Amino acid sequence: MPKIIGLTGGIATGKSTVSELLTAYDFKVVDADLASREAVKKGSKGLEQIKEKFGPEAIDENGEMNRKYMGELVFKHPEQRLELNKIVHPIVREIMENEKNRYLNEGYHVIMDIPLLYENDLQDTVDEVWVVYTSESIQIERLMERNNLSQEDAKARVYSQISIDKKSRMADHVIDNLGDKLELKQNLQQLLEEQGYIDSSIK
Repeated sequence: MPKIIGLTGGIATGKSTVSELLTAYDFKVVDADLASREAVKKGSKGLEQIKEKFGPEAIDENGEMNRKYMGELVFKHPEQRLELNKIVHPIVREIMENEKNRYLNEGYHVIMDIPLLYENDLQDTVDEVWVVYTSESIQIERLMERNNLSQEDAKARVYSQISIDKKSRMADHVIDNLGDKLELKQNLQQLLEEQGYIDSSIK
């Protein structure tokens, strides 16, 4: 029976790497970030609704969403973030739901890759939750390096989410990513073997 697994973590814990690795084991990944981009792509009904609600400044010269303008707007005005979410979230849910059902009908286990799974209280929409874990200090370090941020800015982003330690305590399974990519791959393989997703006799 195909399973629906919620994959989450914290910012810069390595969730995207785990998603990528899981595709090699024949899991199908439904990515919330990709669905969010699809929901507001050029010519979409989502983008049209954003233009109606937030005015022509919300669209850039290429006919796409003006992410800089919208980012600043929702950052300064939380009530505008709620308005944006009212438009985008239902479309994202529909895209993800359709993709998930297609894969389940084809008999695949489905990974719902949702960065803010706990923050948006979506844990009951999946059969089990897997959290990609690394320490807070590694998160901050990776974020500074990856996004070219100051330590202060990196900390602010990490602390804006539920702590990775708390998420790990809430999860059904935790994937350790304190080491390098090879160790991560081994930890993931061990989990898949223990849970019966892959045959441990096949190496």
